Amino acid sequence: MIDKSIALAELVPNANFEIIGDKIICHSGQEVPSEEAIQAKLKELEDEYKKQAYARSRAKSYPSIKDQLDKIYHSGIDEWKKDIKAVKDKFPKPT
Repeated sequence: MIDKSIALAELVPNANFEIIGDKIICHSGQEVPSEEAIQAKLKELEDEYKKQAYARSRAKSYPSIKDQLDKIYHSGIDEWKKDIKAVKDKFPKPT
C-alpha cells in the first residue's frame, strides 16, 4: 500500500520521519515537505502503481522459470513463445 511514509521517503531520501496521527516529525534534521507536496507525490506514486497492474498480473500468471525452461527443452522455443504470448495477450501493456 502506498502511504505518506513512502511519499516522504521518495521526497526526502535518507530522512528519518515519524508520523503520529496527522503530525510528521523529522528526526534527522531535514525539513518536512508541505502537505501539498506529499499529496502530489502520493498521487504520482498511485498513478504509477495503477499503470503497472498489467505487469503484476503477468508476473503471477507466467509459469515458473523452471517450468519455462522445461517447456523450452521438451517443446522448443516456439511453443514456449506461444505460452508467454498468451499471458501477454491476456494482460496487455497499456499504451
